[in-house]
Amino acid sequence: MVRRFRKRICGLAILKRFVYLISPNKVSQSFYDVLDKVLSVKNVKFFQLRLKNVNQKKLYNISQKIKKITNKHKVKLIINDYFILTSKTNANGCHMGQHDGSFKIARKLLKGKILGITCHNSKILASNAINNKADYIAFGSFFKSRLKPNAKKANLSILRWAKKNIKKPIVVIGGINNINYKKLMNAGAKYIALSSFIWDNPNLKPEQAIRKFK
Repeated sequence: MVRRFRKRICGLAILKRFVYLISPNKVSQSFYDVLDKVLSVKNVKFFQLRLKNVNQKKLYNISQKIKKITNKHKVKLIINDYFILTSKTNANGCHMGQHDGSFKIARKLLKGKILGITCHNSKILASNAINNKADYIAFGSFFKSRLKPNAKKANLSILRWAKKNIKKPIVVIGGINNINYKKLMNAGAKYIALSSFIWDNPNLKPEQAIRKFK
């Protein structure tokens, strides 16, 4: 009886970490304190550093500061796009889009690190990602997104297919909030990617917004 209870408690602790948090477009000096507060809620499994207009030297320095915070909260740090840079840092892995370079080369360089691949709404892209030994598959955008307003649309049927055919964790992205995320998880998603709802919420501070998913 005691063992069953412990298993249940452990299971609940794992289930709480279902958030894949993506950084805002800009990181200021005050961001690090805010991130520390957000991750202290303990429902974030991954934090993706996604900065598009920053040179790689600066991105490296920022990643080192963030890694100290993610380590503190037992969150895995993922760097967006730059798999060569990721291989030279202490980040836990890299997330790649379909036009971010060779997945085969990335997989070889990222030995012991996580490789995640965006597959939009495509079974073919998802199957190719699995063949290239991706550690997780990302689908989206499921809803209108401020982060990527022109992103390709995805639907629930791709999640139902993935649940039956893919044995890797599924991440969903695109306009996800504290109301619509449940239908995505019910359809087969393991992690929900959040950004705008957390960092650009007009009504809630980031540490308040993240609590809506606890």
